[in-house]
Amino acid sequence: MMKTELLYLKDSYLKEWEATVVSAKGKFVVFDKSAFYYTSGGQPCDHGKIVCGDEEYKVVFGGKFDGEISYEIDKEGLKEGDTVQCVVDWERRYRLMRMHTAAHLVCGAVHNKTGALITGGQLEIEKSKIDFSLENFDRALIDDCIKLANEMVEKDLQVSVEFKSREEADKMPQLSKLAKGLPAEIKNVRLLSIGDFDVQADGGTHVKSTKEVGKISLLKCDNKGASRRRIYYTLE
Repeated sequence: MMKTELLYLKDSYLKEWEATVVSAKGKFVVFDKSAFYYTSGGQPCDHGKIVCGDEEYKVVFGGKFDGEISYEIDKEGLKEGDTVQCVVDWERRYRLMRMHTAAHLVCGAVHNKTGALITGGQLEIEKSKIDFSLENFDRALIDDCIKLANEMVEKDLQVSVEFKSREEADKMPQLSKLAKGLPAEIKNVRLLSIGDFDVQADGGTHVKSTKEVGKISLLKCDNKGASRRRIYYTLE
């Protein structure tokens, strides 16, 4: 069992919480619970701060190492057993939430129109990118996909989360739009649904409704070769 309970899996809007330090090695700390997203699945880690007594520490990175979630802080000082107050950098988090839900809308639209699967991607604050296994790369087609995604934004669809066993999830068609499929080690599957438009296995943070995403704007399209097509988008 992983030591850290990941609070954002059920509530992406949690901004502050209390936690206990499970282990501390220099600037690297493990907590019993955390709403700081750690770098994974193409989504960057959260930033934020940790307050312990009169001391304040900045969270600069989060990652998974040897099966445990560890956060890097800007200085040493925390120790095992400390009770801390944690605060996420909400402006950064919310922007990435909007970007991530936008990615699902774009992927859903591209898959809906072409059947293409996702071969890679990276969320960023200013612009994000998604790679697709798509043979024919037509700018007009991609424009139509972005238009469809924005239509879903305007519909203000509810974004919801539920959990299913791997056995249940494997019975659902198109659960994963990743070309490589859902990793075998995932046994408890978190499903993210956007109305009746899209459902995907997902571990990231998202907004509650598509209206929060804002307008999705296509920046450019790249042909990366061997049926690998890349699109860049941003949010207005």
